[in-house]
Amino acid sequence: MCGIMFFMKIPITQSKEWHQLQTELGEKSVIKSEKNYHFLAIIKTTPVGKYLYCPYGPIAKDESGFKAAIKSLQELAKEHNAFFIRVEPFEELQTKYLPQSAKKTKDLNPKETWLLDLTGKDEEIKNKLPSRLLRYHRNMANKGITIETTHDPSKIKHLLKLQKALANEKGISTYSEEYLETELKQPFATLYLVNYQNPDTKEKEIIAAGLVFDDETTRYNLQGAQSDLGRRLHATGILTIQLILDAKAKKLKTFDFWGIAPEGAPDDHPWKGFTNFKKTFDGYEFDHAGTYDIVVNHWKYNFYQILRMINRGIRR
Repeated sequence: MCGIMFFMKIPITQSKEWHQLQTELGEKSVIKSEKNYHFLAIIKTTPVGKYLYCPYGPIAKDESGFKAAIKSLQELAKEHNAFFIRVEPFEELQTKYLPQSAKKTKDLNPKETWLLDLTGKDEEIKNKLPSRLLRYHRNMANKGITIETTHDPSKIKHLLKLQKALANEKGISTYSEEYLETELKQPFATLYLVNYQNPDTKEKEIIAAGLVFDDETTRYNLQGAQSDLGRRLHATGILTIQLILDAKAKKLKTFDFWGIAPEGAPDDHPWKGFTNFKKTFDGYEFDHAGTYDIVVNHWKYNFYQILRMINRGIRR
């Protein structure tokens, strides 16, 4: 047994709950846990054939566990006639133990993220939050702002409407309403809606929304968007304060802002504004290893890469 120890916490994307989500989304996946490793592998289908995808996985306790996980994934790939395995080792150190056939590819889940430690006392946590946003949050009722939480899948349309407007502005894609509804049906998901009532007309509108996932230790801030009015009223800042305070009240240990731009990213990076906002909170950066493909069938893999290049060119 090698003496190098890894971080064995199982992220939500490798959990049995995520396995259930994949099933409800119509995806086939395999979950396997041994004493020194764990993985959830989603079986993806392409025109070229199948491949396995481990979002933020596999997870291992040590070097031998990581190598055993990779070997088990290779056996699973043969069983399902998969032509490659896409992995996202949780820690950079683990990339040293990938097989020679592994190739770095475009990151799917964010490689860099911003974390906030919630284990201190309430006042210690508040000291980590931007004083300006705390003030906005404290005075939100005076501005006609209220925040509600819901698990009603039909209300996901409010988040999707805001996301589509943001997507058109930033040139990014969004999930389908059906996909987001299925996520909200899961026991780990909560939708937050920021409501604004105009003091003159008394009309109400939703100016921001956020979808969060909670596991035993962490709140993941995965989806969010705000309207132009929400931006003027600092709705996202107010909402983020509420998300963090609620996570603390649930005795969670970490708030994961879910993705930041890499260090030195240009000003036109699509995540630059998000990153500047997230770093106003007194957290710390955590770097995953990124996304790697372990090639099983080189001919099929090369052909698959050519098709991806063609598809990207058509979309542009």
